[in-house]
Amino acid sequence: MKILLPEGWPRPKGYSNGIATGGRMIFTSGQVGWNENEEFEAEDLAGQVRQTLLNTLAVLREGGAGPKHIVRMTWYITDKQEYLDNLKDIGAAYREVIGGHYPAMALLEVKSLLEDGAKVEIEITAVVEN
Repeated sequence: MKILLPEGWPRPKGYSNGIATGGRMIFTSGQVGWNENEEFEAEDLAGQVRQTLLNTLAVLREGGAGPKHIVRMTWYITDKQEYLDNLKDIGAAYREVIGGHYPAMALLEVKSLLEDGAKVEIEITAVVEN
């Protein structure tokens, strides 16, 4: 896996501009921050981010992958300001679950998510190199 950073560009904080890789691809559907019983234990955004990341890793494990195999993440959040106000706690949850691996990412604010009570949904692309 090679991090793509054009010459002269500063290193982004918390993500990569791009990643080049080859191998078997794994795609997760959008995961939300509920537990295995489809119940939200956390009402705060950082708590839901943590659970959402744990859920995505559970799906990846089923495909023989882990955090180091993630090449792209797309985050959907329902409140940009809540996200910005909680960056420190969201970052701590990310590092606790994913570690220091920062794939290519996109973050979008959406009006709502399908699951009532969900504040974040994350989908992942992972590549397990041959």
